[in-house]
Amino acid sequence: MASNVNPTVRRRRLGQELRRLRELKGMTAEEVAERLLVSQSKISRLENGRRSISQRDVRDLCGVYEVEDHRIIESLMQMAKDSRQQGWWHTFGDIPYSVYIGLETDAASLRVFAPQVVPGLLQTRAYAEAVITGALPETPTTEIEKRVQVRVRRQERVSAVENPLRLWAVLDEAALRRVVGNRQLMREQLEHLAEVSQLPHVTVQVLPFDVGAHPGLNGQYAILEFPDAADSSVVYIEGVTSDLYLEKAPDVQNYSVMYEHLRAQAMNADQTRQFIADLAKEYAR
Repeated sequence: MASNVNPTVRRRRLGQELRRLRELKGMTAEEVAERLLVSQSKISRLENGRRSISQRDVRDLCGVYEVEDHRIIESLMQMAKDSRQQGWWHTFGDIPYSVYIGLETDAASLRVFAPQVVPGLLQTRAYAEAVITGALPETPTTEIEKRVQVRVRRQERVSAVENPLRLWAVLDEAALRRVVGNRQLMREQLEHLAEVSQLPHVTVQVLPFDVGAHPGLNGQYAILEFPDAADSSVVYIEGVTSDLYLEKAPDVQNYSVMYEHLRAQAMNADQTRQFIADLAKEYAR
C-alpha cells in the first residue's frame, strides 16, 4: 500500500496538521523555531510541505506542542515515513519542478492558462522537445531528453482510462500562432490538440487577439484541485529560477475569479476546435 502513496501530498497533509497543532497551542513559527534551535524558515517549509519531514522532526514538534495522544503521534510519524518515499518522477533524477509534479499526479482537476505555448500536458513529443530546447538553449541534450520523458509521462494522467485528470485549458491565440520548431511540427501539434480536446474530461478554449486586454496579461498560472477535501486548492505560478505556490483561500479565490473571466471571454469548445482546424490547414500550406 505504501508504494501508492504520493510523497508530495503526504508532506503537504502532514504540514497542514503540524500547522494546526501549532495554532492550537497558540505559538508562532518563530517561537517554535527558538524552542528547537532551528530557523523559522525551516518551520515554515515543514508546514507548507516544501521540505522533507523526518520522524525526528515530528517527534520534536509534538513535544513542543505537548501532544499526549500516542495515536496522533504514531499517525503523524507514519505520514512522515510515507512522505520520504520517492515518487515516479525521482527515477529521472533532479527535476526542478518536482513539487509541482507531485501535486499534479494527485490532483483531480487542473485549470491552466497558457499565454505563450501549448500546455505541457497537451504537447506532442516533438513540440515538447522544441519548446524545452528553445527555453533552455544552454542545456545539454541529455537533460533535454530527460525533461521530455518526464513531460510525456505526466500526460498519462490525461489519457488514463480510469480516474483521468479533469483538464481545462485556456490558451491565448499567441500560443497557437507562435511557430515552435517548424510549420509541419505546428500542424501536427494543432491536430493533436484538436484530438485531445474531444476527450470528455478535457476542455480547450482559445482566447482570441480581438478580446484585447484580459485578466491573464500577467502571465501563465494553473489551479490544482484535489479529491480529498482536506487538501486545499493550489495556485501554481512557474518561474525561471523558482516557482510560486499559493494556498491561502483569498489567493486561490482571486485566481479562480480571474479564470472564470478568461473562460467567459474565450471561444467556446466547438468554436475553438474549428479555429484550431482552420489554423492547422494554414500551417499545411
